[in-house]
Amino acid sequence: MNRISYPILTQGATIGVTAPSSGAPVELHKVLTTARDRLESNSYEVLFGETSWTQDKAKSAPAKTRAHEFNKMMSDEQIQIIIPPWGGELLIETLEYIDFDSMKPKWVLGYSDVSLLLLAITLKTGIATAHGTNLVDLRGEYSDDTTAMWESVLSTEAGASIVQHSSEKFQKEWQFDKPTPCVFDLTEQTEWKSVSDENIKVQGRLLGGCIDVVRHLIGTPFGNVSNFSKHYINNESIVWYFENCDMSTTELRRTLVHMKLAGWFKNCSGILFGRSPANTPVGNYVIEDVYNDLFEEIQVPILYDIDCGHVPPQNTFINGCYAEVELTNGKGTVVQYFI
Repeated sequence: MNRISYPILTQGATIGVTAPSSGAPVELHKVLTTARDRLESNSYEVLFGETSWTQDKAKSAPAKTRAHEFNKMMSDEQIQIIIPPWGGELLIETLEYIDFDSMKPKWVLGYSDVSLLLLAITLKTGIATAHGTNLVDLRGEYSDDTTAMWESVLSTEAGASIVQHSSEKFQKEWQFDKPTPCVFDLTEQTEWKSVSDENIKVQGRLLGGCIDVVRHLIGTPFGNVSNFSKHYINNESIVWYFENCDMSTTELRRTLVHMKLAGWFKNCSGILFGRSPANTPVGNYVIEDVYNDLFEEIQVPILYDIDCGHVPPQNTFINGCYAEVELTNGKGTVVQYFI
């Protein structure tokens, strides 16, 4: 049996920036250069691919161009980590051109549409990937304590562990015309919750991402959870984490049923849902109904409103690692073991 491969981030690493989904139009180039300057002031070297600077027809470039640039950065021994500018809409177009067979362990960090690529890499290759901050959210004078953990998490050595805690406060809505020194406007008290309304601890191998996009891996060669479970984690239990960007409650419900019928929740020991800017009710079918219906069907602990996704800040979750996630009186603790 193969094992999960964990890359490692070291001091002064070279960061590759490529846009397998969306790049930055001209009017937003400043956010990329600001992020670059912040990272370089912290001793990183930042190398931009051409796709980072372009955006047309909902993508940074044609699919083959995006995939080629990503493949090139993955094979470049100078680059230790790849951080796309942000998410987007059409990363799925690139998957058939990504060279999974030649990949060697290297961190890829991001969320939103990028999580589609992250999950595909881990499922196909057993290389751990990092769901967390994107590049443009590192442009602040400093990072909040939750976001800043990306460096510590990605610097964890194989065989070691790292602890993260839930945030103190989260951002209710984006105010792009009023950026704060840490980018986010953290005003609302964070409270992790559970369907059972009890303190809970779940453990297993972490897998997940933005549910709007990772659902499209079902039934493709890039979403074979059963094969991953057999060949990389010896059929250990899985803790899924999801965050909803745009879907209504009924669309989310359909997606979760689809995942269940496709066998994605086999050996599932718990599900974590991030805070969401969506979860729009349909009739009187609200998000808590979705969580309760899923709990009734699969009978595993379900936590929600965790620090993950489009309502920042967010913890850095490592696809493939073994994790213990604990909810105690509204506060969360995540211990990740790189084993």
